[in-house]
This record gives sequence, C-alpha cells and structure tokens, in this order.
Amino acid sequence: MKNKTVREISSGIREKKWSAREVADVYLAEIAERDSRYGCYLTVDPEKVRSQAEAVQRQIEKGEQNSPLAGVPIAVKDNICVKGMRTTCASRILENFISPYDAEAVQRLKEAGMIILGKTNMDEFAMGSTTETSAFGPTKNPWNIGHTPGGSSGGSAAAVSAGLAPVALGSDTGGSVRQPAAFCGLTGWKPTYGSISRYGLVAYASSLDVIGVIGQDIWDCALLWDAMAAWDRKDSTSVPRQRGRLAAFPKDGLSGKRIGIPEEWLKEEADSEMAAAVESAARKMSALGAEVQNIHLPVTAAYGVSAYYLIACAEASSNLARFDGVKYGMRAKEYGDFHEMYRKTRGEGFGTEVKRRLLLGAFVLSAGHYEDYYRKACTARARIRQEFRDIFQNYDLILGPAAPSSAPALGFGLEKPLERYRRDIHTVAANLAGLPAVSLPAGLSKKGLPLGIQLMAAPFGEELLFAAAACYQDAVMKLECPCQRGERDEDV
Repeated sequence: MKNKTVREISSGIREKKWSAREVADVYLAEIAERDSRYGCYLTVDPEKVRSQAEAVQRQIEKGEQNSPLAGVPIAVKDNICVKGMRTTCASRILENFISPYDAEAVQRLKEAGMIILGKTNMDEFAMGSTTETSAFGPTKNPWNIGHTPGGSSGGSAAAVSAGLAPVALGSDTGGSVRQPAAFCGLTGWKPTYGSISRYGLVAYASSLDVIGVIGQDIWDCALLWDAMAAWDRKDSTSVPRQRGRLAAFPKDGLSGKRIGIPEEWLKEEADSEMAAAVESAARKMSALGAEVQNIHLPVTAAYGVSAYYLIACAEASSNLARFDGVKYGMRAKEYGDFHEMYRKTRGEGFGTEVKRRLLLGAFVLSAGHYEDYYRKACTARARIRQEFRDIFQNYDLILGPAAPSSAPALGFGLEKPLERYRRDIHTVAANLAGLPAVSLPAGLSKKGLPLGIQLMAAPFGEELLFAAAACYQDAVMKLECPCQRGERDEDV
C-alpha cells in the first residue's frame, strides 16, 4: 500500500479493500520504523492521525463523504498551519508554537476527507534549497542519503519519495516545491499566484509565496489542486477560480502545442546530464505532437536571481519582524530592557541563513540603498513579467530544467551562499512572474540520482499544464526510489 498513488489508495477505500484507519496505520508504521534514517518529519501524533482516519471512515460508510481524496493521508510542510499541531518553520524561535487554526488549504483538504499525517522538515523559514538550515537537523535524500533532497520543502519531498506519505504539501517561494520534487524523482506542482489561499502559510516573501503539491504523478497533484484552488476572503491576494472542477485530461494534451526552450538555461546554467535530459524530453514531446523551438529569455537570465533575492529578502525582513519574543514563540531567558530582549530573542532564535537574509533585506530597504537596490529589483521584475507575456503570445508552454543538475551532496555550498543562490536560476522566474509551473521526473544521472525537467504556462493556465504534463507522463517510465524496494540508499 505504501507505494500506491492517491488515486489508488482512494479507490481501494471506496472498494472496501482497506479502511482509512488501515491506510493510516501502514504509514504510521513506516514513519516509526524508517524516518529516523531520513529526517522527514518534525511532528507526528499517531493517536490524532488514527482518530482522524476513524472519523473519516465513518463518514464514508454513512455516505456523507464521497470525495476522491477521502481517507488518503497527507504530509504537511511545517510552515503551513494545522490546528492543534506544532508549526515551527524548522526554527528555534517557534519550536513550541501550537497553531490555533488551520490554513485555508489544510481546511479544504480536511473537508475533502484527507488525513494529516504530520508536519515535515524544511529549511528554516523556507530560507534555503537543501533542507540543511533546519534548526532540528537536515533531511536526507532517500535515493542516496549522502545527498540533499533539495529545499526548502525537502522534508515533504523525501517523505513521499521514501514511501512515508503518498502526497505532501509544500510551499514555493522561488522553486521550493519543484526543485526538491525533481531531486527526489517526484512531480512538484506550483500554481498560479493567488489561485490557492496563502492564509495560514507563514510568510517568507508575500508577493512570491504559494502553496504547492509534491506527488507521485501529475494526476495526484491535480486532485489536490482541485480541492484547494478557490477564492478566500481571508487572503487579499486570493483570486476567484477561473473555471469549475477539473475534467479528465485529454489524451492529446501536447498535440499542436508550441513549446519554447530558453537557450540561456541550457547552455549557461545546466550541466551536460541535465541538458541532455531536457533535450530528450523535448524529443518525446515532439513525438507526442508538440512543436518545440529554442527561445531566448535574456532579461530573466541576467537579472532573475538577483531580483528574486533582493525582493524576497526585503519582504522577509518585514514579515519576520513579528517574531520578537513579545506575543508568541521563544523569548530569551536573560535580558535587561525591552530592546535587549528583542535582540537576544532574535539572535538566539534565528539561524545563520535567516539572519543573513534578514540583514540583506534590511539593508536594501534602508533609506540610503532603497533606490539603488530594491527599486531596481522591482523594475527588473516588471521587465521579466513582460518578457514572459511576450513569449506566451507565441508559445503555449516553456520547457527547461528544474535545477542545474541532480541533487548535490550534503554540505554543498553551505560556506558559499552566492553559489547556492545561483542554482535557483531555473525556478525563480515562475514566482517573479506569478506563473504556474510543474517539475517532472526525466530519468537518472550517472550516479543514479533523479533528474527533473520543468514546464511553465501563462497565468491561470493550469488546465493546459496539467494536460501537457499528463500526456508526457503517460509516455515515460515512472521513477521509483530504490529504498522502497529495500535496496541500498547509501552514498556509494
């Protein structure tokens, strides 16, 4: 059961092959036995999980719950609020914070009958790309424990890859769903900005953050998006849903579609294995009826990463000012006046990477540097958005890598943050422009690690993107982590 998709688990429950409680027990047993090896979860409450499962099973048996998600367990990234559970953002400053409410996305999934398995590890406050900045220790890639699972949603990706959850929620500010999904051989879905409510998602960069899905295939991601995507009055950036419920994907989802491949992303930013994976995917899509051509994104290539980090850090410096030891969260034990309490609490509660980004954000927003940095970054963002609008006048989709290479070894770039930041070149553009995007498995590297490609569409092009991704995944072999077959996951 642990290797089954959301659809397969749901079908088995409806056909009475197993109950929601039996499904939950299988995953709880796997977590108890194997999670210490990977570090996927920060919080799991077995009794609460079983209670949820039994309640949903009763609803199913009474005919009160007929959602295709009913009884299916899900892992939730630990910056998304779940009522009555810890929400730590993998930070000491929120180590013992219990959320008093559900995020809107979580509430909608609960209403659809999903079972919250637990909260997953992440980079502290989603600031990182390896899940190594967590205050509670790193998460390891189930394909090879000597390598990172990516980040910041690395705990969610590793949990699904290792068979410790069938599907998981993550957050994506600059690629934090798509990149770890790619590193772990999974499908990572980032929706159009505003299509899923951010209410209950602990803010990092409010104009960039979205809640996304990490699943075993695009069909599972689509089921969850269908349940979560809706207007929410509690989120001022939420937008009304463009269409009704999703229908079945057309079998010819790539037929007649025009796909552009940015040359800058392959020639300048991807290693040879990743470039070959993209080219192989392009040939497959051509065989499925798409017209694939090279395109250019010069503004995005030149300014995307710089604009992203300046804007993200500026917004983070404002958003994280609320964590000060006054109302909730950690407070320093010894201090003199209020100002010393504030300094010590933040100094002791935040990790190195968070402090680095908060300092950068405060610097670029300061009176002497606002015009030189932050305003220019916003101008670059506007030009990037226009560049994508122009491209989508002539192309339906954009194809590229989800990362420059397969998963790097643990410890990569921790002492060279600028080198790590540059590796986000392929994913930050979708957040800057508010585009929907999906990362898809595209084979293995010579080291046996997953490679991932990425497809992007114009804003609110979800149905087109789902159909294209489904057509492609129908035609390629699914990747399965060797650890689920009991094979070695050691660094060899």
